[in-house]
Amino acid sequence: MSKLVIATRNKGKAKEFGALLAGLGLEIYSLLDFPELILPPETGRTFEENAILKASSVRDQTGLVALGDDSGLEVEVLNGAPGIFSSRFAGEPPDDERNNQKLLALLARVPEDKRKARFRCVLALAGDEGKMYTAEGRLEGYIALEPRGSYGFGYDPLFYLPEYGRTLAELGPEVKDKISHRARAVQNLLPALKEVFGID
Repeated sequence: MSKLVIATRNKGKAKEFGALLAGLGLEIYSLLDFPELILPPETGRTFEENAILKASSVRDQTGLVALGDDSGLEVEVLNGAPGIFSSRFAGEPPDDERNNQKLLALLARVPEDKRKARFRCVLALAGDEGKMYTAEGRLEGYIALEPRGSYGFGYDPLFYLPEYGRTLAELGPEVKDKISHRARAVQNLLPALKEVFGID
């Protein structure tokens, strides 16, 4: 069976990718399976640069095809912040609750209709012989006035989708895995995944 390593130690993200890629018949690993492996610092200035950094590093260290992702939240009234700094928005070590509290504090005086935001995900697939493929997915929404829901991770409890009348954390994995920025990025990367693994 063909092997793919997801370049993340985030359990929530690893589980999500496992579900999104389940139909390809691949043996999927994450960095939780390679505790000795060291990821390079995220020195890229864009989501794409960071995703490529992760994927190429994991491929080089394991000899296996690797999938790197860099994703984050862009809030329009904050000029696109937190952006590439989404996971460590409130400082190190990364902490979802502190990140959410900081975001709410910054938006405290911003009315609901001005809290437009998007989740962006860029995937990089590092194949054999130095080949690199990238794809992007986006999800548009708003930042809620308070966290709601217990599914998901990161900013999901604050990311409100008007068409559903709920936050991502209220929707649950069945819906999220169909509409999320990560799901859309995986869809856009499918042709490359099939090419790299020789899947019809």
